[in-house]
Amino acid sequence: MAEQSKKSVPFDVMHQRIKRKREDYNRYKFTADQDNILKTFFDLHQELDSLEEFYAIAVLILPHYMDVICRLYLKGDDGVLRLVQASDMEEPLADPAPGQDVAMLSHQGNSLLLPLSLGTPAGKRQAGSGVFEVVSPRSISEQVAFFLEKFSNRIAVALVGKLAAHQNIKHIDFVRNLVMDIEHNIIIPNMYFQHLFNKLRQKIAEMNDLEQQIRAMKAAMGMTGNDSCQKILDKVGSLHNALGDYHQEIEKHHKSSSLFIESLFRREHFTRGELVLRTRKCSVVSEIIAPQLEHFEKRFVNQDVVIEHPVDMQDEHFPLQVDVGLLAQVYANLFSNALKYTEAVVVDGGRYQRKALAYGREFVKNCFGPGVDAVKFNVFTTGHHIAAADADHIFTEGYRGNNVGGQIGHGHGLSFIKQIIEIHGGRVGYEPVLHGNNFWFCLPLSSAEPDV
Repeated sequence: MAEQSKKSVPFDVMHQRIKRKREDYNRYKFTADQDNILKTFFDLHQELDSLEEFYAIAVLILPHYMDVICRLYLKGDDGVLRLVQASDMEEPLADPAPGQDVAMLSHQGNSLLLPLSLGTPAGKRQAGSGVFEVVSPRSISEQVAFFLEKFSNRIAVALVGKLAAHQNIKHIDFVRNLVMDIEHNIIIPNMYFQHLFNKLRQKIAEMNDLEQQIRAMKAAMGMTGNDSCQKILDKVGSLHNALGDYHQEIEKHHKSSSLFIESLFRREHFTRGELVLRTRKCSVVSEIIAPQLEHFEKRFVNQDVVIEHPVDMQDEHFPLQVDVGLLAQVYANLFSNALKYTEAVVVDGGRYQRKALAYGREFVKNCFGPGVDAVKFNVFTTGHHIAAADADHIFTEGYRGNNVGGQIGHGHGLSFIKQIIEIHGGRVGYEPVLHGNNFWFCLPLSSAEPDV
């Protein structure tokens, strides 16, 4: 294996490159201080992890050896060149940036502008991605300018590596969270399929037994039917209806899971390293809330949870521009939590108990600033209030409150809800209310959306 590795290394090419580098450095004739500048930068940039520390050493090394001021400018996502760090800290970082299209070394008085060519995410070179500025009280000689150009090249190469490393960390964190989303919203809910399949298998087996009984009776008695046969046929009909119901439930579950899979496994999520919305106008009530409630309805009934529908939303259609698949998962998470944590409470002076889930909405004027109204969606469940110490952290990734008891979970559902609502430009919250707990989120109404 080692022999194969040796053969794959182009030693002759590497020897030639090393030889040329040696010859280049002999020809450069850098001073002792200039050599020390390069060595200092090489050592320090490998020791430091954060971009802020890197920016600092990039501008602070030269002033230790030379009477100069250094400034580092980088282009943001909007393509605008901005000052990110300077060695003259007494000057504000809001100083005007140099020309936006610095593509080659240029002199502006005693200021030397050195373009930084950084790599794009696709690995291509992009001229003018940054500028390293050196300001001297005296004119800059050709030899010093040549050295500074080489030094700025070192900054550019090192910065490409730093940016790539930070981007990789961001991607890894995103993929890790996405895997948790898949487990929480796809794998665990799909376990319900197995329960339904087992039920269906039992019913089919029962129908097969009945069919054999009917055949045996017909053969033995030569009769088209009597009371016993009719009872059997009635049972067959009942089983047939039950199978139809199970089929519908499986179909609903599959439809919901398919929607979630589509919204989580988009190629854009992985190429961009973040969730990418596919928004369209939809009726939140009929296209998102109602299907999810229908999906959970039988489980609520089995746990004696009464679903209270708001009267003022039954025939209402207020279209919002949202990602249907992701917003459906918001409600799926809220209803899943409701199944776990809804409790019966004593109401009306102790005359009866109430165990319920309710949902609704209200319009909030100027919620996101003057003229930016919003719709506030609420999901209420009866039960004990969440402790104040927990309430401030429940939307934090991995956090689980003291009220979870033996319920299975990872503390991911509410943080997922927060992420989805915030990328829609909204916000989430929790509030203790009479007889229970209300989880809410606000979505902005754009000026293009009609009044409702």
